[in-house]
Amino acid sequence: MSQPSQFPALYPARAIIDLPAISHNVASMTSRVRSHHPQAQVMAVVKANAYGHGLVPSARAALQGGATWLGVAQASEALALRSAGVPGRILTWLYAPGVPFAELLAADIDVSVAAPWAAHQVIAAARDTGVQARVHVKVDTGLGRNGATLDHVGEILDPLLDAQRAGLVSITGVWSHFAFADEPDHPTVVAQAHVFDQAIALFEREGAHLEVRHLANSAATLTNPAATYDLVRPGLAVYGLSPVPHLGGPQDFDLRPAMTLEADVATVKDLPAGHGVSYAHHYLTQRDTRLAVLPVGYADGIPRHASGAHNEPGGPIALGGKRLAIAGRVCMDQVVVDIGDLPVVEGDRAVLFGDPSAGVPGAQDWADAAGTISYEITTRLADRVPRIYLT
Repeated sequence: MSQPSQFPALYPARAIIDLPAISHNVASMTSRVRSHHPQAQVMAVVKANAYGHGLVPSARAALQGGATWLGVAQASEALALRSAGVPGRILTWLYAPGVPFAELLAADIDVSVAAPWAAHQVIAAARDTGVQARVHVKVDTGLGRNGATLDHVGEILDPLLDAQRAGLVSITGVWSHFAFADEPDHPTVVAQAHVFDQAIALFEREGAHLEVRHLANSAATLTNPAATYDLVRPGLAVYGLSPVPHLGGPQDFDLRPAMTLEADVATVKDLPAGHGVSYAHHYLTQRDTRLAVLPVGYADGIPRHASGAHNEPGGPIALGGKRLAIAGRVCMDQVVVDIGDLPVVEGDRAVLFGDPSAGVPGAQDWADAAGTISYEITTRLADRVPRIYLT
């Protein structure tokens, strides 16, 4: 029989976040990159509520592990970190016109500039506030997403250089993002690095005061030492998940998964053979059996694509000392597991995913079941699921 939960039943499920695991993962990657580049720094990416793990606690754990930078997409995330008293350098990089640059500068936050409008607005904010802006210019080296291509980066660089000469701006960094970092041998990896080198040479020739040049995400941090430059930006790997599951799991890269998602059994019931289970009866019991209902569903972030359709197993569940699977469709607030004759009772703890080395499914197992990536499995976890932090 599985053990009952040790946590208060304020909600019948919880995500247990192992903060020392986050610190370990950052320390491991810091050691990895410094074995090739002794002065390299690590920016822990804590966007999207730290990939579902909790923004502020995860950021502090990453800093304790040796990160010297924190990275977020949204300006609101950067300001939330500063409001919580989180120290260190913070970079924010994704916003639309109207972003409160003045507030960001006052909070000593580095800002990315990916388009001419952003260059002009951040310069105006620096002039209005009297605070020098620390700017990282985003160069599109081949991903075709945010940032300026090499042919057009002058439209950003020229006004920033004028502002730098006036003391309004420091062009602190230049950065880019790989399209195929999870395929280290893909020809675009070398091609993008070549374009990035050209961008660096242009910026330095024109007089930018570069402190950091950064290109590597989690996959490149773990598989491509040549992409280290001055700074790496791991995201998923900070939380102990492998960005390259086809090349190795967390243990192969000295990573420890930081999130365990568990739920308490709400109902156990007997059903006869041939009985339909959950919406549209995509699962029919094959024998007289017992079912366990877990009070979590797609409103909690459990992917509906991990339903068990046509009697095929759905997302994996560790319950009653066995690895089982969702039976039938994932509902808004619940899923069903066919437990057979296992001695499961109400209140027992089921583990949806955690550290596979502990004998439970991992987030990658859920990604495989849902036809997605492990990034989505943790990031989509709803706010209504409490986070319990282990320190």
